[in-house]
Order: sequence, then structure tokens, then C-alpha cells
Amino acid sequence: MTRIPTKQEVLDWISANPTLTSKRDIAKAFGIKGADRIDLKRILKELEAEGHLEKRKRSYGDPDRLPPVSVLQVKAPNADGDLFARPLEWHGEGVEPIVLIITRASDPALGEGDRILARLTVVHEEDHNYEARLIRRIGTNPRKIVGIFRKGAEGGRIVPIDKTGQTEWLVHDGAVLGAKDGELVEAEQAGPKNRMGLPRARIVERLGDPSAPKAVSLIAIHQHGIPDDFPDKVIAEADKAKPVGLSGREDLRDMPLLTIDPSDARDHDDACYAHADDDPKNPGGHVIWVAIADVAAYVQPGTALDREARKRGNSSYFPDRVVPMLPDRLSGDLCSLHEGVPRACIAVRMQIDAEGNKIGHRFVRGLMRSAASLHYAEVQEAIDGNPNDRTGPLLEPVLKPLYAAYAALKKARAVRQPLELDLPERKIVLSEKGEVESVAFRERLDAHKLIEEFMILANVAAAETLIAKRRPLLFRVHEEPAPEKLESLRETAQAAGLNLAKGQVLQTRHLNALLNAAAGTEDAELINLTTLRSMAQAYYNPENFGHFGLALRNYAHFTSPIRRYADLIVHRALISAHGWGKDGLTEDEIMRLDETATHISDTERRSMMAERDTTDRYLAAFLSERVGNEFSGRISGIARFGAFVKMDETGADGLVPVRSLGREFFHFDREAGTLMGSDTGLIIAIGQRVTVRLTEATPVTGGLELELLSIDDQALPRGRGPKGRPTRRKAVSTKRKKDKIKRKIERKRRQR
Repeated sequence: MTRIPTKQEVLDWISANPTLTSKRDIAKAFGIKGADRIDLKRILKELEAEGHLEKRKRSYGDPDRLPPVSVLQVKAPNADGDLFARPLEWHGEGVEPIVLIITRASDPALGEGDRILARLTVVHEEDHNYEARLIRRIGTNPRKIVGIFRKGAEGGRIVPIDKTGQTEWLVHDGAVLGAKDGELVEAEQAGPKNRMGLPRARIVERLGDPSAPKAVSLIAIHQHGIPDDFPDKVIAEADKAKPVGLSGREDLRDMPLLTIDPSDARDHDDACYAHADDDPKNPGGHVIWVAIADVAAYVQPGTALDREARKRGNSSYFPDRVVPMLPDRLSGDLCSLHEGVPRACIAVRMQIDAEGNKIGHRFVRGLMRSAASLHYAEVQEAIDGNPNDRTGPLLEPVLKPLYAAYAALKKARAVRQPLELDLPERKIVLSEKGEVESVAFRERLDAHKLIEEFMILANVAAAETLIAKRRPLLFRVHEEPAPEKLESLRETAQAAGLNLAKGQVLQTRHLNALLNAAAGTEDAELINLTTLRSMAQAYYNPENFGHFGLALRNYAHFTSPIRRYADLIVHRALISAHGWGKDGLTEDEIMRLDETATHISDTERRSMMAERDTTDRYLAAFLSERVGNEFSGRISGIARFGAFVKMDETGADGLVPVRSLGREFFHFDREAGTLMGSDTGLIIAIGQRVTVRLTEATPVTGGLELELLSIDDQALPRGRGPKGRPTRRKAVSTKRKKDKIKRKIERKRRQR
């Protein structure tokens, strides 16, 4: 007689295999045949009666909630014309939730039976539980176009802003969406590609004036050549992906792993949990678990998904949008560690002693279920004594142990002394119209630092494991500063009355000593900025040159495979090293590691430039209504053509052109980083406090032009040449004269 599985075994199978939940699938899994199926049917009915399962047609679902991004099937409109949808991935308790589709004017028409990918929001209405916003129809991937609309007699044309977009697009009158001539629009291909004539498009969003804030990020995306359309093959592969089950994995679903992210996070790729170590050999120690989304299970080498992810290299983040490395089906759904939903992961269990030193670790390939998706502020509020309904039940068993482990890690960090720069990060807040509402500086909470320390520790563990197993990988490399940059930093420090050690191997503790000495003084920001500028840029490399800034010998990126291709490479290397499956690092990938490292280092810089340009344009648009106002700031850079000023209020950088500095000639000293007036002896140097007037703001370019009003609370002297004309440029051809100017600059600095 065939052994009939227990109820728990049936539930475990359904949870681990959410796509194989029919009675036939379950019977096949346990080898149940013939009359024994009657007993299986009885067990399933009992589980259904007890509320553990809900029968849907011929399959059974494990109780869970709908993820924020989900696949739906559109139902026929009801009598009121409302459009509802059936969730195809429902594994929740009780009756199937009711989903209302909230359509926008730009959405394509949806019909009964259409399968769509949608972003869901939980609501508490009488007739529905979720509201859905269309991302796209499954199986369709229309090409997107961003360009200037030129109105015609029967519709118009779109002239792409993409440098490579040579072809104009024809827009029929019914697909214009009310766009006006000269507006920036976003459109999508309408109908099949034509062999003859212009291709057709339909406008899906009007972005208004090309210089308006809402257009800023799209322009940057196209100017920097960041791919923002997924090819059809990539979308098709993503749509076919199914949730990964428990087979071959360690079951971590009962572990209260948490995701802690910004409040507006769209994906969750890391979760953590900590508890006191019960090993008597490690008194006062802690165990830290870090679980990372197992992207490698879905994005396998040689696939269209993999090629596109490598091409993009990373996700790009802008104030109003994200250009993801992976399609929404993966980045926002299957690879995102949503609360209460089983998700595949690669996790590392790390032991630390009472002083925060890692004394052991091991990696597992598992299946987890996030206990909660929290954001930084609410976690910090809970620790500070103000828990809410979500954090209250987690405070004692989960949150406090996390902070206890973090307290130990802080001790180890203090000994290691990574570079401790104090440079606040700007946050641009946009309105629904895409306009800048405010510019603030992000608050750095202990909750941020906790997650940062846990991720660093996990990254170190990944690098050490692969080194020990002699497996190729990509290291995150940060080399020490170049000698000439250090000398410039040393001169800046001396001008501020501070010292930077010389004649010994530079370590981050030397720089920290300088930063600590400057803390609380007028020169603190100057020293932090100059230290940052002296640093080399981090990059990826198959060879290990260490991470200077973090003061770590072995470091790799492991914790963000949803948004960084480097992390996916490390995941595959770990899979190969542990023999977890056939989706590890291939020989072809190993042969191309050098090429991949160079490419993704370049895409990272490309994204940084696009993000910076976007921020500059948003700030210029924000400040354009304040032309003529006065602002305080600090000189942040010197060039032959003028001085750059970082304004205190917004952190925006503006230029004071040298032509606006009176009628005298200003000598530019590249080595000293100064401008010096030939008549007045006025010295303009990095770090000086200034008052400026905003004279011009150009949102299209992001440029801000300033007029210098005072330096260190002193009004500017005005130098004039003979007969009121600007002094002609004086040739400084001899070393004696150059040395004289340098001595004068040094005297002025000492007098400050």
C-alpha cells in the first residue's frame, strides 16, 4: 500500500511548488495511484475546511498575500463599466481578493481575458481589496519613443530626441492625446512596423515643455544612451518565469527575516535577522543572517535576460523614475523579497564575537518569507521608543537583537577605521506634476547604518568564501589616492591650520584624524570635500587590489543582484563553488570577466553622470523662480574661467564667471587652486564662505550663474585698470614673479 502523506507534507509541497498544485500534481509527487487517491482527496478537503487551502478550479493554493507587482486576468466590465481582474498568482488565505483596475487616459484598451502585469495597492473598500495600475499587457512590448511633437493637419509627427533616432514617427489625429506643437512627449509604437512610409506611434504621455522638470530625467536617459526599453525576447523570458520552489534549498521561511528600505522603495533585494549566539565558546557574540534575492535562479547565462542585464550593467535611479536592470516581472515581483511571500534567496549566516569581529560564516541557497517590509524611519522610531502597529510586535524579538548586533559591529568598525566622510546627501522631492517641491538633505539614521554594516559584512564573507574556494569573481576595488591628489589635500589642510601625516604609508585612520580635527570648525566642509576629491574612483576587477575607503582587504558586491550585474556574477560564482546547480558561473563568463568588469564599471559611471545631470537640471528649474535672490555658500572649486560655489540651502553648484569679478585680471594658480586679483590682491580659494546672487538659471542645461557679493563677510574690493578699462593680461614669464605671487598667497592664507 502506498504511504499517504501527512497534511504538513502536503502543505510543504504546495508551498514549495506553487505552479504544481492540482490534485494530479500532488498525487504524482507522492507516488499516489488508483484507490489511494481517495485518501488524498480526503486530506485536501480537510485542509480546505480548516482554512489552510482554498480550491480554485482544479488546484490548491498556499495562504499568502498578493505581491505588489502581480499578473492579473482581466474580467468583463460590470454594469457600471468598472474593470476588475482575477489575480493569477493568488496564494492567500480565505476567498480570492477582488482587484479593481484603475485605468489612465494613456492606457491601451483592455478586454476580457487579457493578461496584464500590474502594480497593486491594498485598499479597504466595500467592493474590492486591491487597486491595480497597468504596467503592460503580457505578451506585448511596444517600442517607446521620446521626442518633440510637431503638429500637422491630421495629427502630427514625433522627432526623437535620441541621437541615434533618425526616423520620425507618424501620429494620427486620434492618438495625439491633446499634445501641442513643440511639446516633449512619450509615445509607443502603434501597429506593426511598416516597410513603406513612416512608422506609426501613439502618444501615451505629454511631458510638456522640453525644459520642464518632468522631462528632465528622460532627456538625461537618452543623452547618456541608457537603454530604457526591453527587447521583446527579454520580456517574453521574464513573463515565462515561475516562482522557485523549495527543492534543493534550505527552508528559511520560519526565520523572521526583515527588509528595511526607503519608504518609496519599489524592490526589496536584501533581508536580515540577528540573535544572540548560544555557542558557549562565543560569549556576548551574535549570529547575523543576511538573505539576498536569488536572481541567478531566474537570469541564467546565455539567455536574452542575461544579455540585456549585462548590457545595462546596473539600474539607474532618478527623482521621478527608475530605469531597471531587469524587467518588472522580476525586479518588482519574483526577485523582490515582498512581505509574506515565499522567495528564493542566497543567504549567509555570520558569527561575530562581542567586539564585532566575524569569526565564521556559511552560505546557503534557501527559500525565505519576509516577516515584514519596513522602512528606515519607522524602525528607528520603534527603537527610540515610538513603535507603531507594524513594528511593535517585532520590537523585542527582532528589532532589538538587530541593534545589539549592530552595536558590536560598530566596535569593530571603530578599530578598522574606514573613511568617515561627513557629506550630506540631497533629496529632491517632486510633486505629482513632476515639479520640485523641496530640496532637503537626507537624514542618516542608525537604521541606515545598521543595514550598511550588515551588507558590508555579507560582501566580505562572499569575497572570502570565493577566495578560499579558489573561484574567479569580480572584486569591488578602491585604490588609495594618487600622490599628487594627496599633496593637494595636504596643502588645503595646512592652509586651514591642520596637518596630514607625511612620509608614511597612508591609511584611512590618517584621513579620519584630519576629518576629526576639522569637525565643528568653519573648514569642516572644505576638508571633507577636498578629501572626497582626492579619492580614486571605485571599479570592478577580477584581480583583488583591496578597498581603501572601507579599509578592507577582500571585498565584493553580493547584496544587490536586482540592480547590479556585478552582484549577479558573484552569486553565480557562489553557486558554482557550492555545487548548488547548473546556473552558476560558466567558462565563457570566466573568460570574459575582464571585459565584463570594464563594461559594468563604465555603465556605473554613465548612470552616475545621468543622475547628476538630472539633479542639476531639477535644481536649476527649482531655482529659476528665485533669480535675483541672495544665497550663502562656500567656494567648492576653482577654474581659470571662474569659481564654483556650493549653496547651503540646496547643495546646488553655481558658477561665478571670472568676467564678473570686477575689472582687474585674475591670476589662476592650478597648483594652489586659487584666483588672485592683479590689482587688489584679492584671493579666491576653495573653502571660503561667500554670499552670492543668483543671476541666471537654465533648466535645459542645469546651469546656474552667480554674482559674488562677499567673501568671509567682507565686501569685494573692485580693481580697475587705467581710464576705467579692464587691466590687460600681464605676462608672468619668469619663475621669480611666479614665486612672489605664491608667497603672497601663503601670507594671505596665514592671515585668515
